[in-house]
Amino acid sequence: MAATIASLVSYGSGSDSENESESNSGVEKVDPANPDATAHLKPLKSAPTMSVALLDLAPEVAVKEAVETGTHLDPLLKEVTFNPTYETLFAPELGPMNPFKSQQMSAPRNMLSGYAEPAHLNDFMFESQRRTFSTFGYALDPSVDTHQVTPTTNSYIGAVDEAEKNKGLTVFESGTKKTEKRKKIKGGDAGEIEEFLGPWAKFIDEKDGAKPSEEEQKELDEITAKRQKKGRSEEEAPAEEKTVLHVKDMYDYQGRSYLHVPQDVGINLRSSEAPDKCYLPKKQIHVWSGHTKGVSAIRLFPSSGHLLLSSSMDCKIKLWEVYGERRCVRTFIGHSKAVRDICYNNSGTKFLSAAYDRHLKLWDTETGQCISRFTNRKVPYCVKFNPDEDKQDLFVAGMSDKKIVQWDIRTNEVVQEYDRHLGAVNTITFVDENRRFVSTSDDKSLRVWEWDIPVDFKYIAEPSMHSMPAVTLSPNGKWLACQSMDNQILIFGAQNRFRLNKKKVFKGHMVAGYACQVDFSPDMSYVVSGDADGKLNIWDWKTTKLYHRIKAHDKVCISALWHPHETSKVITCGWDGLIKLWD
Repeated sequence: MAATIASLVSYGSGSDSENESESNSGVEKVDPANPDATAHLKPLKSAPTMSVALLDLAPEVAVKEAVETGTHLDPLLKEVTFNPTYETLFAPELGPMNPFKSQQMSAPRNMLSGYAEPAHLNDFMFESQRRTFSTFGYALDPSVDTHQVTPTTNSYIGAVDEAEKNKGLTVFESGTKKTEKRKKIKGGDAGEIEEFLGPWAKFIDEKDGAKPSEEEQKELDEITAKRQKKGRSEEEAPAEEKTVLHVKDMYDYQGRSYLHVPQDVGINLRSSEAPDKCYLPKKQIHVWSGHTKGVSAIRLFPSSGHLLLSSSMDCKIKLWEVYGERRCVRTFIGHSKAVRDICYNNSGTKFLSAAYDRHLKLWDTETGQCISRFTNRKVPYCVKFNPDEDKQDLFVAGMSDKKIVQWDIRTNEVVQEYDRHLGAVNTITFVDENRRFVSTSDDKSLRVWEWDIPVDFKYIAEPSMHSMPAVTLSPNGKWLACQSMDNQILIFGAQNRFRLNKKKVFKGHMVAGYACQVDFSPDMSYVVSGDADGKLNIWDWKTTKLYHRIKAHDKVCISALWHPHETSKVITCGWDGLIKLWD
């Protein structure tokens, strides 16, 4: 059995050596008997195989032989001292070339551009060495294994002298001058650190801080002075408040002031009932003149309507009699810029004024005294007391910074902010027994809010909608009349769904660009509004037909009020500075 195996081995080795000698010759053997038979044959390329003998040689010799023979390089070699040919580099390890596969594709690769040898290097280690080199000019030599050997001067590249001086410390390890200064005094209190001004304050370092030259300091002082001056003009201190009484005696023989409701006017002003039937006003019966500039808003005294409060662009607020001699009773002076809006409390004893000087002021109607001032450094566009009797100390104001701000008179503080609008807030109207209020804004939307909840529960905005800068609640509390900037008065339901009533649209007047206040007749049969031409427009509520137009003012007629106890008395005000009574 052993003899058989031995003979097989000798046969195999003999055939291998014979094949090898043939392949090494590189040319097909020629038959000596018939040399022409093989003349057409070309030399054959040998199948490049990895010779076992090459692996036993030294690396340099193995590489040299591989280059000379055209066989594949040993993949275990880490360094090639010769310049091998392209064929040698991409020759297959075993077997012949694949004619259908490009040589480049046959090379081992782990990325798009070729083969990248994996190397383990911590990201932090790399970043620290990179920063150290860019800062100090030295870094650890990557070819030296610092894990095996303690770093010496030989293991650094770059500024070796600097490395010796810094003892090879990296950017993260070396201390800077500022950190050296922050020495703790004995004790655990952070406040004991030298020049420590608190956890968020910077350390004062006069030596390192650059100081401006004299010329630069002069320029800086001028700039800061200008800025302070500019800031002062924007945040002016509230103007000094004063009042002027225009009637001879403030109290009558019974000690009653002008706030007392008169009994001798022929109408029961104390009754809460509205007139049964209202009629169209025909002519002007009185003019209140006293304001030197345009009148911005007028408000009738709550419930009775025997006094009229007016605010003007001449920065003044005036109180007028509606009955009797119709005199100007009192002037309230206290704003430095035009007054935008006014609002009585429920009893009429106090009122709020909002002006472009960024202040809201609370006034005593009887004495003319300014009780409180409120500001958040923004322009208030509208102001409203909460109509509930138990919430008369709270009021809301729509501001130029898109917020509705709620103040408490008792503490003089902001207690709530409704911040959802995308434009300046123009109107605030209380609905649903004062549990909710509706606001309109320059963002062309209408939002409904629950009192004291700063998230709107209803948001109405259509692509066709325009801004609605004046809104009035109907006497029966069911409808909201909104003056739209596309020369229409739109009617929204004021209960539950706040839907637009498409059947009730009042047209025919020009109001684009002006916040003309709308009003209803007490019996809900007419709708009145001023317009940009100074005309008073009266529509029928049921048919939406424009009944009557009266030329009321030379300039814009900004507001029209129907007296709550009269059948046909309407009060208008305009930018010509006049307030007129029509009957």
